[in-house]
Amino acid sequence: MSNRRTSRTRLVGAAATVVLAALSLTACGDGTGTQDEGAAKSTATSPATGGSSSGTGATSEGTTGSSGTTGSSDSAGTTGSTTANGSSNAQQVSAGSGRTARTPAPKAPATSAKPVTCEGSVTKTVASPLSRPVNHMLLTVTNTGDRTCYLYGYPAVRFGEAQAVPPVIEDSQPQAVVTLAPGESGYASVSLSATDGSASNGYTAKSLAVYFQGRSGVGSVGKGATPSLPAKGVYVDDSLKVTYWQQEMDDAIMW
Repeated sequence: MSNRRTSRTRLVGAAATVVLAALSLTACGDGTGTQDEGAAKSTATSPATGGSSSGTGATSEGTTGSSGTTGSSDSAGTTGSTTANGSSNAQQVSAGSGRTARTPAPKAPATSAKPVTCEGSVTKTVASPLSRPVNHMLLTVTNTGDRTCYLYGYPAVRFGEAQAVPPVIEDSQPQAVVTLAPGESGYASVSLSATDGSASNGYTAKSLAVYFQGRSGVGSVGKGATPSLPAKGVYVDDSLKVTYWQQEMDDAIMW
């Protein structure tokens, strides 16, 4: 009997030990599970940290975006400023141009000014001996002024020490007054001597003065001209005469 009780007692103790061990294992398993859940939470926290890192990355991207935005703003601002300044400068230039445009206008072109009488101060006269017709000289008067001039009548020429001017060939009178714009030329020819030697009082002249008539045709006006003659001079006699001023050279040398 005693042995049975002892055996039961041992069995009960062993069973209690097994139960305790099982409870212990169960508790340990629960603890482990709890630890696992904690680890899972920790692991979940890790992605959260990763999320935070992503958040940091997002923040970094946000910063980059902000920098980009700032850069864009700066760039846009600079561009806008440049454009604004450019526009302002353009307006200033335009205003400057406007001011320039308001400066006094230059003098009217020469051709629109009131014409004057052709005379020595606004013309240049050249004397050229001609081979044809023989014993003739061509006078060329060029307008060197800045206004149109009228070449009235005929040249009053004086060779050497002559006291009188030669007569004009009346048939050579043109239908209109010779008009010279700046740079244009008018012409007259001088018959120096008789080709057949029939004239008298011939002499060699080494100087020449040319005077210009005014609108009235009486006397001379303005300054005369002293075109040069060939070094050997020119021979003239009592048959000396001149043509009226002509617009074209051919009309002058036909007489």
